[in-house]
Amino acid sequence: MAPFEHDIFRKVWFASLASNLGALIQGVGAAWMMTSISTSADLVALVQASTALPIMLFSLVSGAIADNYNRRSVMLVAQVFMLAVSVALAVTAHAGVMTPWLLLGFTFLIGCGTALNNPSWQAAVGDMVPRDHLPAAVALNSMSFNLTRSVGPAIGGAIVAAAGAAAAFAANAVSYAALIVVLYRWKPALPANALPRESIGLAISAGLRYVAMSPNIEKVLLRGFAFGLSAISTLALLPLVARDLIQGGPLLYGVLLGAYGVGAIGGALLVGRLRAMLSNEWIVRLGFVAFAVSATVSALSSNAMLTCAGLLIGGASWVMTLSLFNMTVQLSTPRWVVGRALSLYQMATFGGMALGSWIWGVIAEAQSPDVALLASAALMLVGALIGLWFRLPDQTALNLDPLNRFREPHLALDIKPRSGPIVVMIEYIIREENLHAFLDTMAERRRVRRRDGARNWTLLRDVENPELWIESYHAPTWIEYVRHNSRITQADAEVGQKIRQLHSGTEPPRVHRMIERPTDWTASHGQLKGMLDLH
Repeated sequence: MAPFEHDIFRKVWFASLASNLGALIQGVGAAWMMTSISTSADLVALVQASTALPIMLFSLVSGAIADNYNRRSVMLVAQVFMLAVSVALAVTAHAGVMTPWLLLGFTFLIGCGTALNNPSWQAAVGDMVPRDHLPAAVALNSMSFNLTRSVGPAIGGAIVAAAGAAAAFAANAVSYAALIVVLYRWKPALPANALPRESIGLAISAGLRYVAMSPNIEKVLLRGFAFGLSAISTLALLPLVARDLIQGGPLLYGVLLGAYGVGAIGGALLVGRLRAMLSNEWIVRLGFVAFAVSATVSALSSNAMLTCAGLLIGGASWVMTLSLFNMTVQLSTPRWVVGRALSLYQMATFGGMALGSWIWGVIAEAQSPDVALLASAALMLVGALIGLWFRLPDQTALNLDPLNRFREPHLALDIKPRSGPIVVMIEYIIREENLHAFLDTMAERRRVRRRDGARNWTLLRDVENPELWIESYHAPTWIEYVRHNSRITQADAEVGQKIRQLHSGTEPPRVHRMIERPTDWTASHGQLKGMLDLH
């Protein structure tokens, strides 16, 4: 419970309880309203898809916004937007003019607000607590949602049964108030960034490049997509399980979701102990297999108590698996790009959920809900087997704090921030006995350089002096060169330290920083002037 020692985390956590409670009540109201205004199983399943789809579509842009703008302000905008949509949803439902597609449109808009909010919220956890408290904070956030999941759906079911879906939507609108107030009062003390803000396009490109050059994060994305695709079947089809397989009403649906939430709380409490006993990969495999058991029980049971028991298992495996994915991404990513890395993880996971909601809804419509659940359970077992080829890494204690050693050199030319392209060449003297170790280390240096924005990276060897090696790379502008060096972390510095130890020269490796220029002065005078004078 160490994260609760930090005042802002504690306040946001408790305010989130109210917001999460409202979101779950709204979800129950939307799902059950769809069963009352439509007889189509795929439209019922699309309620889940309409919430997950915006997260898949817009999370990358939201991640770029989270890393380039004040995260507190972004969260405030998202919360106020969702409040406005929830009020409009409640008014429309109360007026009795709701249609299936209008309901899906409102849930889609709320999903858009969630897509904007989530990367900033998850990245802001690192602004609220120190890095060594981050795993506990992520687990507590999962517990926050699932504490409300244990009672929220039952409350939502009771509200829908007693006062209708409009009342559930109104309750959700009220739930945003506490979190908006806490965020408005929060004044985070963040380090000043001397570099200009990246454009959204460049920020997205940098995030994609970072993840593409980070094999551990890529594995999380693949496993998250597989889990979302298969495991969403239970939540997407649970209204049909309550109505058709158990012959119940909205109150029973809320009770089933409550059982799922109780299981999720247990999973949040267990994940720390499991990480001490098992590897990350085995916990993820256990999560896939346990959820397959849960889906199978839901498909075959016609008894509410037995189905609740199965949902306890499903809730526990859901939170254990997803919180482990989230921890891995956060602990594998430096602060400058964590919002974008988390957004890509969410895109993969929620993209799987959106696709899975549609697929299982179509199968349930064509066959039956139990057939769809059994098919998803089989796919979950396949997801566990994926780990044989794409094993999730065991978490290592990487220090991803910025190194902050780079200082801009004195420049004899009048170089502007947008002047370029910049070519950097670094000379090393490497003896023959150190050659293999040097090449292995430079392979890692190449990955780190390219991941952080370097282009056209090459390693050259002098044919007349074989001990002379030259590392070369490009940056499109001077400011991008400075930005590249500001991204070096404490962990990355270990690679540079190994290379310097292998360097045999009497002086440190010599660095040349050059700006490209055209050779035809007459034809290219304007181009050269542009490269040097852009501002």
